[in-house]
Amino acid sequence: MITPLQTALTARGYTDLTPVQTAVTEPALAGADLLVSAQTGSGKTVGFGLALGPTLLGDAHVFDAADAPLALVIAPTRELALQVKRELGWLYAETGAVMASCVGGMDMRDERRALARGAHIVVATPGRLRDHIMRGSIDLTAIRGVVLDEADEMLDLGFREDLEFILDACPETRRTLMFSATVPAQIARLAKTYQKDAVRVETTSGTDQHADIAYQAMSVANHDAENAIINILRYHEAPNAIVFCNTRAMVNRVTTRLSNRGFPVVALSGELTQSERTNALQAMRDGRARVCVATDVAARGIDLPNLDLVVHAELPSNSETLLHRSGRTGRAGRKGTSALIVTAKVRSKALRILRGAKLEVEWTDAPSAEMVRAQDALRLMDDPMWDGAVADSEADMVAKLTERFSPEQLAAAVLRTHGARHSAPEHLSDVTDAKAPKARAPFGPSTWFSVTGGRDQGVEVRRLLPILCNAGDITKDDIGAIRIQSDMSYVELKVEAVDGFVAALGADRTVEGGAQVTRLDHVPAAASQAKPRFEGKPKRKDGPPRGPKPQNADAQPAKPRAKKVWSDTPLIPHAPKPDATPIDWNDTATPKPRKPKPSAAPKGKPRSKPATRLERAIEGGAVTTPKKPRHKAGGKGKPTGGGAPAVGKPNSKKNKARRAAAKAGGTQPPRRKA
Repeated sequence: MITPLQTALTARGYTDLTPVQTAVTEPALAGADLLVSAQTGSGKTVGFGLALGPTLLGDAHVFDAADAPLALVIAPTRELALQVKRELGWLYAETGAVMASCVGGMDMRDERRALARGAHIVVATPGRLRDHIMRGSIDLTAIRGVVLDEADEMLDLGFREDLEFILDACPETRRTLMFSATVPAQIARLAKTYQKDAVRVETTSGTDQHADIAYQAMSVANHDAENAIINILRYHEAPNAIVFCNTRAMVNRVTTRLSNRGFPVVALSGELTQSERTNALQAMRDGRARVCVATDVAARGIDLPNLDLVVHAELPSNSETLLHRSGRTGRAGRKGTSALIVTAKVRSKALRILRGAKLEVEWTDAPSAEMVRAQDALRLMDDPMWDGAVADSEADMVAKLTERFSPEQLAAAVLRTHGARHSAPEHLSDVTDAKAPKARAPFGPSTWFSVTGGRDQGVEVRRLLPILCNAGDITKDDIGAIRIQSDMSYVELKVEAVDGFVAALGADRTVEGGAQVTRLDHVPAAASQAKPRFEGKPKRKDGPPRGPKPQNADAQPAKPRAKKVWSDTPLIPHAPKPDATPIDWNDTATPKPRKPKPSAAPKGKPRSKPATRLERAIEGGAVTTPKKPRHKAGGKGKPTGGGAPAVGKPNSKKNKARRAAAKAGGTQPPRRKA
């Protein structure tokens, strides 16, 4: 390893390299194209930074003066590109490397000036880098190495054409490194086209993927999804947490809800400008915010310090997105928690996604309000503030407080102060499996009562039940079976509720409507002989053979149905009319009858005035006999002479000239073409 890079790692606190960093820095792979697949949070950025060192520096320890770029690092998102620039900045600080970035959302003029001044390493997004190449503001002739970070994500976002354009513009002698969490068929084809004898480096394993992340699927009621987010954040109280949503509208909704509850929260979505997104991430790094609500735009490559909790407010679309979301925590050896909020509506989708991700998930309920308060009590008791000795600057105030207030008052003040800094938890509804049948507990010993009035008097269960509950001061759970007969009703009551029921009825033992209630010392016959309301129709093969239908001896034989006659005279098809003469259709000499033409007489109300202006002119005496206009030779063109001017046209000078020429026998003046 190059000495300046080793010095930077030591100053950063690195004692051992991660598996992916060790694999890409093997001496045997120096100068070879690499196709690396490693899980998120495994240190890929430092890994390809170390791998590029010998390619860019060779045997030297520092760079020469900055001129045309020597290396390109391409990332799918702006946030990831700027993060890679920061990581490579401290890694190559001792080598004098000049870094430049070309990302969307930033001022392109500043980027062009930075490229004109010279840079050794350029970190860019595909779209903006292609714009610079097409404008001629970047020189790629000196490129020695190209890194595609999160290559699978760039293909998913539709950057395939941009990547091919960039790689075609780079020298063929370059070294190409592709880093991706997964290697689908598209990545394999891209590597085969633009890499030379690439070496496959794989450091992921399906069995220990995300081993530092604890996955929890929390079942909540459909209406408690947002309340569960608050309780999860309060239960863990992580230094930094990120809440993932699927849409921008959901991001705005959750952000507003958490902000109103007192959480220091920022939003991160595609509708924000680059400066707003940068400020949001910087607030998380500075500690001014502890919760980031984001869409999947932040699911790739974002590295936030002390990010211990990831909450999936809405389930991702597939297993790969779940892994990349969860990969924001549990990085560089730290432990993390990924909590999925699963309602009854999306339970089947959650099972499918988790099964595709091959993860070990703990199914549990979302933290209740009692669990959050108990966790607050543990954190308060374990707070390091209790271990510190009383400082000299605090001694006077401590003496005044202990002298004036009792220990109980001081403890209550501490609890109130601690509670004021945190939002109160939400009460969540109990989650029950709606598909599981509810088993009814046995009714137990009972006593029967009779109530005067039955089916003939219009007594119904839905009316009798509230009457008995109100009159006897009992609930519907105290009542068992109710049997309605023709003139009497019977009610089953628990033994424990009998005394209170009788006492509430009083001495007359009557209920609403004047019905008399009587206690029975036996089970009525109506109850013992009662059958279930529905037993199902027995199948034909299980029942006895069906015999012939019994005949009634007194029944009269059925009379034969008389056939209905519509007319006494039978109809003769195609019967000719009496006065019609038969026609021989084979006789060609006889003319065939034709359908008479409709009369030409006008129908309806006659017109009150002529239809055309010419008819109106003739009728008024202006024109007696219209003349046919003459045409030019050849039969084409407009009328050129003869006759009176067209009726209705203005008497213009041109028409007067034509009439005068016609009378004189001369030629008419030529017409002006349109």
